[in-house]
Amino acid sequence: MCGNNMSLPLLKEAATVSGSEKETAAVIFLHGLGDTGQGWADTMTEFQLPHVKYIFPHAPRIPVTLNLKSVMPAWFDLMGLTPDCPEDESGIKKAADNIKAIIEHEAKNGIPPNRIMLGGFSQGGALSLYTALTCQHQLGGVVALSCWLPLHKSFPSASSGNRNLPILQCHGEMDAMIPVQFGAMTAEMLKSLVDPKMITYKTYPGLSHSSSHQEMEAVKEFIEKHLPRI
Repeated sequence: MCGNNMSLPLLKEAATVSGSEKETAAVIFLHGLGDTGQGWADTMTEFQLPHVKYIFPHAPRIPVTLNLKSVMPAWFDLMGLTPDCPEDESGIKKAADNIKAIIEHEAKNGIPPNRIMLGGFSQGGALSLYTALTCQHQLGGVVALSCWLPLHKSFPSASSGNRNLPILQCHGEMDAMIPVQFGAMTAEMLKSLVDPKMITYKTYPGLSHSSSHQEMEAVKEFIEKHLPRI
């Protein structure tokens, strides 16, 4: 992987929030279906840490089966939002490879993988979980908001075996799109893939399929704990 952004369209076009001092860590945060990285970049500005570089890639525009083949930003195709729905295996794996390429790029430019954290909301959170669990590197952690683990039937064999991966999983208790029960099922499955002590699962009463100030404060604390200033 060369050190030039031009070879990585996702990185070249991504929204970024730079640290106010020497950047010794990075967070790659993936937006949800139909969104872009810019909204999350604006949100995270309020919760940023001075030594952390934040990268918010934009998903490519593709037809989405769930939405009557409408073309919209999506990390991979979605056929449905229940645990037993068919899944876009090749699309998920390709998307994960694209995120892993950003990790490699950042590593070659001086931020080691254990100082790089993945995160995301909804479909982006799902992709961040899958990417981190299948990544050959031990990453700094994962922030998984209102999401699920894609291709869950491929685990544990698909897992890279990094059992010390810190995971913060958050879910709104009033989420009608990805019900909180799916979040709880995901949390239970994750306990079989990583050390259960590394998993923090938080639910938020009254919160729908969105984020909240309280949740984002928890995200900031998690990043600060696992990517401390050095």
